[in-house]
Amino acid sequence: MQTLLQSIEQYLDMCEYERNLSTDTLKAYRIDLRQFSEFTKGEWADRDMLNRYIKHLNMCFAPRSVKRKLASARAFYHELEYSGKLQENPFHKLHIRIQSPKQLPRTIPGHLVHDLLQCAYDAYTPGKWEILRDILVLELLFGTGLCVLELCSLSTETFLIGKSELRLLVNGKGQKERMIQITTPELVQVAQAYCSEFAKEIQNCDTILINRLGHGISTQSIRRIVQKYLERTESTHHVTPHMFRHTFATSLLEAGMDIRYIQSLLGHSSISTTQIYTHVTAYQQSALLAEKHPRGKMTFSL
Repeated sequence: MQTLLQSIEQYLDMCEYERNLSTDTLKAYRIDLRQFSEFTKGEWADRDMLNRYIKHLNMCFAPRSVKRKLASARAFYHELEYSGKLQENPFHKLHIRIQSPKQLPRTIPGHLVHDLLQCAYDAYTPGKWEILRDILVLELLFGTGLCVLELCSLSTETFLIGKSELRLLVNGKGQKERMIQITTPELVQVAQAYCSEFAKEIQNCDTILINRLGHGISTQSIRRIVQKYLERTESTHHVTPHMFRHTFATSLLEAGMDIRYIQSLLGHSSISTTQIYTHVTAYQQSALLAEKHPRGKMTFSL
């Protein structure tokens, strides 16, 4: 039988070339399985060692990270069992329950989204191509709910502009393709202006969003763009690109859109993943009720 390290490398190759998993997912698997092999000192784990490993993780990492690292090891052992390379899977009958606090997705206040976009539009003058790109980045983050990696991956084949609409063909997790159709006139106009101005550069690198060197924009650059305009608003809020995705979903839910349509737009495989946004709106409804209901303006004492 292969050594643990050899099996891990073979498994990661399979994840990359056969399952076509994303770069970020592969990076997480590699880190988690390396840490697992270091703990076991390259030996195959039995149930006793797994129990010690769980205890070790709980002492060193937050519950969310513990769950992910165990899921990586479990998936690795499951694949070996499925392919017939492992006689006995130590994860079977292993009772694992890790309680972690439910973290509600953080959203961006509507006024701050407006201010971010306003700062970008105010900074634009003809010829300032980087600002035109920045505007498109912010508009797409807020108007489509794309993940940062999905945004960076937009190409000439997946970014389709018509006269009055923009269609995005997005490959999400597990290469699940979905289509997002946008008819917001200003967003479509910005996309048309950007692609017209930089048609040659886009064609050369087959990527829609490009940097000053003419290469595809990076996820770190997206974060810098958001931070740049956040600083200009002089806001004290903490804002990340992924918070636009949460804001997109929550805004649609509050506007009355069916949660299954939101699930489709976000590319979630399970409706349970999307339902976390119902908790956010419930919290906001509670805050509004406390603020707007006339009972809050009445004062009594016992």
